[in-house]
Amino acid sequence: MIKLNGKLTFEDYKKIVYDGEKCEIDGNLLLKIDENRKIVDEIVKSKKVVYGINTGFGVLANTTISQENLENLQYNLIRSHSVGYGNPAPYFITRGTILLRLNSLLQAVSGIKRKSIEILCEALNKEFYPYVPEKGSLGASGDLAPLSHIILALIGEGECIVDGKRKQSIEVLKEKKIEPLKLSAKEGLALINGTPYMTAWYLNAIFEAEKLLFWANFCAGFSIENLNATLTPFKMEISYVRPHKGQIDVSKIIFNLFKDSPRIISHKNCSKVQDAYSLRCTPQVHGAVLNAIYDCVNVAKVEMNSATDNPLIFSEDKIYSQGNFHGEILALYADFLTIALSELASISERRIERLLNPTLSGLPGFLADDAGLQSGLMITQYTAAALVSENKVLSHPASVDSIPVSANQEDHVSMGANAVLKLNKVIENIYNVLAIELLSNIFAKRFYEEDYASITKFIVNYINKEINFEYKDHPFYKDIEKIVVIMKDDTFFTKVKNEFEINLI
Repeated sequence: MIKLNGKLTFEDYKKIVYDGEKCEIDGNLLLKIDENRKIVDEIVKSKKVVYGINTGFGVLANTTISQENLENLQYNLIRSHSVGYGNPAPYFITRGTILLRLNSLLQAVSGIKRKSIEILCEALNKEFYPYVPEKGSLGASGDLAPLSHIILALIGEGECIVDGKRKQSIEVLKEKKIEPLKLSAKEGLALINGTPYMTAWYLNAIFEAEKLLFWANFCAGFSIENLNATLTPFKMEISYVRPHKGQIDVSKIIFNLFKDSPRIISHKNCSKVQDAYSLRCTPQVHGAVLNAIYDCVNVAKVEMNSATDNPLIFSEDKIYSQGNFHGEILALYADFLTIALSELASISERRIERLLNPTLSGLPGFLADDAGLQSGLMITQYTAAALVSENKVLSHPASVDSIPVSANQEDHVSMGANAVLKLNKVIENIYNVLAIELLSNIFAKRFYEEDYASITKFIVNYINKEINFEYKDHPFYKDIEKIVVIMKDDTFFTKVKNEFEINLI
């Protein structure tokens, strides 16, 4: 049982969201939330006009709502804002969104009731999966549409995903014995005005980015082995005179992992003078990507523990309308991470070309057993090229766009949700490009007699147990799909990290 105290760590987030661990709320925080809620109750009694408590929303903020309609106001807000479009968000994103919204409310400046927070926690513990269409958030005024779908389900008027199908949420609430949310003044707004949906996608991308960078580093080292290249560019003296942390770390990781490779040692004194950029500049390219990941991690750690709704209530005389709901920082850094990660696929595709091109590799064309009669892996590079090209389109920043909404009251938006959605799409493409490079290296390995680095043997032996490779022509997409599954496997990734003492983020 993980205790929630408003200070989530990556480790606890993963355990709750991906592993399904249960959570409970720190009792001391609940007392603070009770005190904060009393301020809202006093405002309601005094009939003092405060945005979000007894006014309309957006451009309708100047409309005062009568006392008897304050609860209706909150319910109407949820109903009218449930307008998302697209495929249902994955379970881990919806679950992450609920956890992040709960954690934000635990900052005790949102004026929400203890009971509402407890129901969010119960929903997590009972694996409640609201139907949330992926698209519709502008990333300013927070993630209004996605969050509204979650709360619509929790009040019993929305839908849930059960066994892959949509089902009325009131039935699911009854089955799971969860009491439907009952909204009072300010609560609807507090529950939907924030950045947790964007942040859940952003966190997922960061966790995947760590795996991607590991596999990119491994594939680069494996390609160095197969292409008779050298580890000289990875020597630490080189990076110490251009001491970017990412470059230093990548150089150290790859050099240490592959320095015991008999394949690399066997041609140490060969006549080659320099390797191609796609091999020699790996520390600079992968290192720059790692630097970007480091920066994005810092943003994530702050955002996941922030209060992001409006207004924020600090005391009776400190109730502030402000813009913490604006997702600009997530939009900018998601775009940054998209561009950075795309480079991993871009340089990987160039290494694939070198492995498959007989003029560059010295190996049979396209690593075929009988080149000409068989095409080998020729067309896998086409797929890699198509995905890299698509990533270039997807790397156009979402954050440079803004469309004014709500009768120009909300006249600048972040488009952060679009940024994180396309970031995660790019990540899927990168996995497939790296899988093609890994497949190419496995095919190339069979043409050499020398032994390989310890990590190469460890990973290739594992893959060979999972996949029965055929080297003659066959539908290679099945091999690529299976390799992607292995690359994404957190259990295997952790095993490799522990075995070879690899730490990235």
